Amino acid sequence: MSLIVQKFGGTSVGSTERIKNVAKRIARWKAQGHKIVVVPSAMSGETNRLIALAKEISPMPDPRELDVVASTGEQVTIGLLSMALMELGLKAKSYTGAQVKVLTDSAFTKARIERIDENRMRADLEAGYVVVVAGFQGVDAAGNITTLGRGGSDTSAVALAAALKADECQIYTDVDGVYTTDPRIVPEARRLATITFEEMLEMASLGSKVLQIRSVEFAGKYKVKLRVLSSFEDKEGPGTLITYEDDPKMEKAVISGIAFSRDEAKITVMGVPDRPGIAYQILGPIGEANIDVDMIIQNAGVDNMTDFSFTVPRNDYAKTMQVLEKQVKGHIKASDIRGDNKVCKVSLVGVGMRTHAGVAGKMFRTLAEEGINIQMISTSEIKIAVIIDEKYMELAVRALHKVFDLDQPA
Repeated sequence: MSLIVQKFGGTSVGSTERIKNVAKRIARWKAQGHKIVVVPSAMSGETNRLIALAKEISPMPDPRELDVVASTGEQVTIGLLSMALMELGLKAKSYTGAQVKVLTDSAFTKARIERIDENRMRADLEAGYVVVVAGFQGVDAAGNITTLGRGGSDTSAVALAAALKADECQIYTDVDGVYTTDPRIVPEARRLATITFEEMLEMASLGSKVLQIRSVEFAGKYKVKLRVLSSFEDKEGPGTLITYEDDPKMEKAVISGIAFSRDEAKITVMGVPDRPGIAYQILGPIGEANIDVDMIIQNAGVDNMTDFSFTVPRNDYAKTMQVLEKQVKGHIKASDIRGDNKVCKVSLVGVGMRTHAGVAGKMFRTLAEEGINIQMISTSEIKIAVIIDEKYMELAVRALHKVFDLDQPA
């Protein structure tokens, strides 16, 4: 018998019929003797609807009051799901984040969890209840309702699993696991049986949308085993287990997956003085404008001058160019600023890179054979990411997936 935390996303609980199906799935786990805590999201589209209502009243809603409104979506779901479980003859009890209590800081709309009081949940579990806790929300020290930001229900589930020392945290979504890459791009992509926290974190940060980044960080920090499963399959498969690198069940593949992101724009500040502090003079104003910078390349200086390239999210491209023109170009006497918002990022991810040489060379040769020019490169111990022209993205992903044998059974 295990203690399991199960999280169901908005599409999984998108209608009363789907909520009933979720209840049946939970009942099957309960019948096997497991103790179950369930963390549902708001019904699909509900949080967007609530935020839109708030903005009809005020274009810039007060963050505290916006959290009061946005948190109600999950409150509806936990009540309905508890009723559905009761209809199946199970004992169930719902709790808001404040009732549990999920204590957070006071950063409204993007709060971070500080502590969870698990005593009430433990007592209910011992008494045979299925405990249903609202995701995405908590309460600060002053008793104000807070929300954790978009995708916060994943983080709620992992945090509850950590507090309860659960055997596993299961994330139910609309896919049946983590794949070597997007099957819509590469039909031969296969589901991974296991992947490490490090690899999943890289995949999530590099464009894979299966899990929210903060939840993977939390799981890795507290060593909570995560499993990604589909809530739309009648016969439940094994999904993908996200676990520690030293787990004996871990596959030892060199490359575990290929991530990609179209949300990229590349900017080059040309003809800048090659001197200490120039990176700060360029990137400081961009940071102050709340724009995230990803890849950075400073070319070797010639005659005390250099070019400085970096990438930003595509929807921040125009804003970044404006900041550079108004606050940077004249100040540092740059000769020109050039931008390209038609690029993409393609990344290889795998812990096996640590012990296998030649991965980068193989990647670069494959892209060259396909006539694909690499504009920027970024590496870490377990990833190699390149910026290329967006029109070659699907070709690059398919070619790399094949050359690294990711379409072969593990």
